[in-house]
Amino acid sequence: MLVQIVTLVIFAAVFAVGEIRRANVGIVMVAAASGVGLLLAGLTVEDIVEGFPTGILILLVGVTFFFGIAKSNGTIARIVDWALTLVGTSSGAVPLTFFVLSALISAMGSPLGGLVMAPIGMLVAHRSRIDPMLMALAIGCGISAGGFAPTSLFGLVVTGTAHAAEIQLSPLTLFAAAITTNLALLGAAYFLFSGRSAPDARSVTASVSFGHEEPEPVTAVFWITVGAMLGLVTAVIVLSALGRSPDVGLLALAFGAVLSLIYPADARQALKEIDWSTVLLVGGIVTYVGVLEKIGAVDLLGVGAMSISTPLLAALVLCAVSALISAFASTTGILAALIPLAIPLAQQGDIPGWALVCTLALCSSVVDVSPFSTVGAALIASAPDPGERPRMTTLLARWGLSMVVIAPVIVMGGLILVAKVG
Repeated sequence: MLVQIVTLVIFAAVFAVGEIRRANVGIVMVAAASGVGLLLAGLTVEDIVEGFPTGILILLVGVTFFFGIAKSNGTIARIVDWALTLVGTSSGAVPLTFFVLSALISAMGSPLGGLVMAPIGMLVAHRSRIDPMLMALAIGCGISAGGFAPTSLFGLVVTGTAHAAEIQLSPLTLFAAAITTNLALLGAAYFLFSGRSAPDARSVTASVSFGHEEPEPVTAVFWITVGAMLGLVTAVIVLSALGRSPDVGLLALAFGAVLSLIYPADARQALKEIDWSTVLLVGGIVTYVGVLEKIGAVDLLGVGAMSISTPLLAALVLCAVSALISAFASTTGILAALIPLAIPLAQQGDIPGWALVCTLALCSSVVDVSPFSTVGAALIASAPDPGERPRMTTLLARWGLSMVVIAPVIVMGGLILVAKVG
């Protein structure tokens, strides 16, 4: 147990020192993971490197490269023009629209499928002078809400695990709780980040029309790129409908490779859109978390939460632990690993089992907008203004970590109240 505690302390210390020194925490974490794994945990180099999130790297590189090509050839700008014409210039309507679109795509099987809306949504926010934090949280909350649909991965994992433990949890109840929770969080995001006023319609139109008084004519480049974008979204939806888990990053790389062969100049420009600092940040932190998982430090946190004698307090701590770990690791893995730990609490009868499982699941998901998780990292990388990315990293970290404390109390309190009223 001493090794696990020491590695957790080192993790917190490295994170704090890296932030204070304004260094890339991910790079420092890789070095720390190597030292801890080799010297304290007795792991091999292969064990440590195995924890590097190759999937996240492919996702970030694939999505930003593919949409970078679409941005370079003017396709994204024209789509943004059309989107603003459709939803208007109201800064209130635009984020809500992307919340709904992200939720719909995520509900079709793969929660991460909703990330295909990130590059367009973040550019719409930039052109409309909407705070990128508001748009990022709108898309992130939409992904979380849609991910718990009865047809999507999170919903299937949670309800399947609950039913295996003989906990009666309706898929529609879980979905309704996810929608309600994420709409409430979106409302909080509006309150915190809607202060940046949108310009009037004339200035918006001027800003998104390629810098010309009249839009440029639609060309073959536009239609080929749009066809590739529709192909990407369709592939995600079809593979999800067939019960397969689509890899959005690999699909984006595949479509990007086709476009790079057709338009090599745009592809070279798109390489500059890849945010390597975010890739390193997430990669390093997840690598260290992988070491923690291998030596049992993550399980130690869960067992420690369960040792609390008061059931309600134990449940809140367990949900907070799941949220904290999920902010740095795979949400799906956390759901599968920690929901079984909650079964003894649910069987005691002090807390409705369905409410406890719902809370644990939602707390593990609403923190995914943290910059150390896949969703948050992709949103930051999709910001068209590099100057906004450090601010987004800081604010999304604060938002995600604050959810570790706030979400368990609010969600569980609300669900227990619903159970008593019902």
